[in-house]
Amino acid sequence: MIVLSEMTNEVLAAILKSIDEGIHVINTDGITIFYNDVAAKHDGLQQDEVLGKPLLEVYPSLSEETSTLYKVLLNKKPIFNQPQTYLNKYSVKIETINTTLPIFVKNEFIGAVEIAKDYSKMKMLTERLLELQKGLIQNQNKKSNPQNTQYTLDDLITEDENFINLIKKAKKLAKSNSPILVYGESGTGKELLIQGIHHESKRSNGPFIAQNCAAIPEALLESILFGTAKGSYTGAVDRPGLFELAHGGTLFLDELHTMPIELQAKLLRVLEDGIVRRIGGSKSVSVDVRIVAAMNEHPNDALEGQKLRLDLFYRLNVLMFELLPLRIRKVDILLLSKHFIQYFNTQLGKKIQEMTSEVEELFLQYPWPGNVRELKHSIEYMMNMCDGNLLTPQELPILFKQTIEKHKLVNQKVESLSLRKNVQELESNLISKALTISSGNINQAAKLLDIPRQTLQYKLQKFISPPTAE
Repeated sequence: MIVLSEMTNEVLAAILKSIDEGIHVINTDGITIFYNDVAAKHDGLQQDEVLGKPLLEVYPSLSEETSTLYKVLLNKKPIFNQPQTYLNKYSVKIETINTTLPIFVKNEFIGAVEIAKDYSKMKMLTERLLELQKGLIQNQNKKSNPQNTQYTLDDLITEDENFINLIKKAKKLAKSNSPILVYGESGTGKELLIQGIHHESKRSNGPFIAQNCAAIPEALLESILFGTAKGSYTGAVDRPGLFELAHGGTLFLDELHTMPIELQAKLLRVLEDGIVRRIGGSKSVSVDVRIVAAMNEHPNDALEGQKLRLDLFYRLNVLMFELLPLRIRKVDILLLSKHFIQYFNTQLGKKIQEMTSEVEELFLQYPWPGNVRELKHSIEYMMNMCDGNLLTPQELPILFKQTIEKHKLVNQKVESLSLRKNVQELESNLISKALTISSGNINQAAKLLDIPRQTLQYKLQKFISPPTAE
């Protein structure tokens, strides 16, 4: 029979083996006592080549000073998201991001555990992206009038009074160099507005660089933004970050609230003094960049959830724009629909004239959770499916139909819970029943209902046309 402690050990081992990250545990003598399959794949080794062996024997390129596991072993303090580059025993270069923690059992220090993520491929793709971006900007700078943006503020289509005023405000404030914060749900056109502001600004001939903060791992985002200096880590080369590449132009940081809080502090310093220092470098570089940030989460929610630094918010909130969702701008739904029909007629070689009145009514009822982006994609789908010259309900996307049906059911449920309506129905039914029993005699019916005759007459005028009593 397996004792409880043995069962607990087996369960723990099974959990650690199933985790999709490298797990490496050493004891106080630096001997590996646990090493899962994912860690072995990262390192290009077999588990039996590591288990029971001294750590520095398996990884000869590491030392007590450079190994994150050994650092924790010596100082008993955790290390979070630390990049590490090393060679395994076969001289294969390995790059990981490590979180390393001390292990205490009943207040006794017994070793260290490391959770490692392999980011070699992501790092390689990121570096290629930076090189391509750098080359693109250099090519644009060679032109006399480089076009770095696809959209202008005139491309914003609206009849909504609030949106019209927002565009006027954007044209006015585009001339400023102050930072901008744009908030709006996904699909409301934040990047289109920001590109339009850049195009309208004095920086329109400078670079426009957009970076989604949620699309890059935390450990790489800092090097992408600020660049790297040669020798900052094994294999690192001198490479400018996006701040340097955006010099003289605009840097657009999308989904700002996903940026790590520690990195937000560094961003704030650049906003304050315009000075950038590459990772691992000692030289400071002055940059002239206008920062424009966007969020699809309300700033108040991001602040309450501690996703956004308060001081950074106040620094960016000098100029703020809020894009309203499409369900509030109902006047724009049919206007944008006609625009997209014309656009896709050209793109798809169609000759569709318009939507039926039934489709228009459904479009006005639909909540559009994906906003203008969803509207555009819905029109594109319908026009691909349509064989005639009118868009009909038959071509509506499946998800659209399901949402409409769900919306109707919700409305029906809400309506069925209406206290006023249910009370009126109950009163009407009871009065009808009393009049039937009394053969239409008002006095007898009032007695049955236990209400004054005058009250019954009032309710009869309101609900029922009573039969005449003889």
